[in-house]
Amino acid sequence: MFKLYHQVSRLVNECMMDEGVSLARSKFLLLLECQGPQRSTDIACALGFAPRTVTEAIDGLERDKLVKRDPDPKDRRAKIVSITDMGRTVISAAQQPQHKTIEAIFAVLTEDQKQHMKEIIRCLSEKTEELQRERDKSADDAGVAPVRSLQAVS
Repeated sequence: MFKLYHQVSRLVNECMMDEGVSLARSKFLLLLECQGPQRSTDIACALGFAPRTVTEAIDGLERDKLVKRDPDPKDRRAKIVSITDMGRTVISAAQQPQHKTIEAIFAVLTEDQKQHMKEIIRCLSEKTEELQRERDKSADDAGVAPVRSLQAVS
């Protein structure tokens, strides 16, 4: 499963790079497009990245005019990051080869295989969520802040 995940990620990333944005950068842009402007700390939490990593990524995205930073009206020390029109254009263009590549990969499966795979993924996802809830409860009981699971951005 991990081998397939890495193979698909690598291929999708290469196809997206042909359109000018990596899979990693697209995660930032999609988060901002779907959830609206965010503080960098909120982006780090949502994506499960270290704050320093997020700051460096935002620096690059801002340099390329894909995002912009504005003062946070609630906290003058903080900045709010939002996607620009150019960022929306780039992410839209990059999603086309992403979707096309994924569709080509899954085209090898019959409809029955796809339905079976969806059921397997649903079962695994439910079990993963159950295990995460148990870990979070154990962390709460121990007085430790739980590590938040990554939310799907796409």
